Amino acid sequence: MPVPNSFEYAIVRVVPRVERGECINAGVILHCADHDYLGARIELDEARLLALAPDVDLDAVHRHLAAIPRICEGGRDAGPIGQLSRNERFSWLVATRSTMIQTSAVHVGLCDAPDVVLERLLDKLVRIPRPR
Repeated sequence: MPVPNSFEYAIVRVVPRVERGECINAGVILHCADHDYLGARIELDEARLLALAPDVDLDAVHRHLAAIPRICEGGRDAGPIGQLSRNERFSWLVATRSTMIQTSAVHVGLCDAPDVVLERLLDKLVRIPRPR
């Protein structure tokens, strides 16, 4: 039986009007050093966002959210931040900000399959539960 490894994660939030502090969850970033893993999944519910802020610039929100998985992957396509180490990229992504795209506090857990945990967190924290 595999030994579970520690992981850290943060929820990605869209805060269309920072001064109001209202937000919707739009994704999850997960870091598991023991698996050399840094990944993010983004699923923006545009209808929910537009209900919260009908005048929000959806193109700008999508551009900013799309940068998160690129930064997780690293490399030249992710710009200067993509050149940092995996740990440094995670720290940069979850740093406190007062902008339209923010992350929650960092939480921890144990896993043996980071991809599976990332999907579960997306189900639990981002997606709207569907009626059974």
